[in-house]
Amino acid sequence: MAHLTKNYPIKARDYLRAGEVSMQVQGLMKNIGFAPEMIRRVSICAYEAEMNVVMHGGDGQMTVEINTDEIILEVKDGGPGIEDISLALQEGYSTASEEAREMGFGAGMGLPNIQKNSDSLEIVSEKGKGTEVKIGFRA
Repeated sequence: MAHLTKNYPIKARDYLRAGEVSMQVQGLMKNIGFAPEMIRRVSICAYEAEMNVVMHGGDGQMTVEINTDEIILEVKDGGPGIEDISLALQEGYSTASEEAREMGFGAGMGLPNIQKNSDSLEIVSEKGKGTEVKIGFRA
């Protein structure tokens, strides 16, 4: 498979369209012919990362890069940043707004689910400067 890169914009607080980007990533992988287990893992991570941008970030973007030996999801947002990344990686820790919680989001499982379902996870974030998340999968 040749190298393929696709970009998807994500709007902050657009709960109506939340999940559409991860569905597009899932469809792309199905069309290429990836195994169901790989599609499941990537879809979970794409969804969790997308929801983090919707709930916490300023507007952002997900870039999907597919190579012969790896898949990379890169998510960047212009949000408030993550103050304590190690704390944010703990199950149940959440800084979700009341609005997000009322809709059933913000259980504090986003980053832990990404960590469990990916082969690599890098988070670069600074308070007031947004967040960049790079999620890797060995194909």
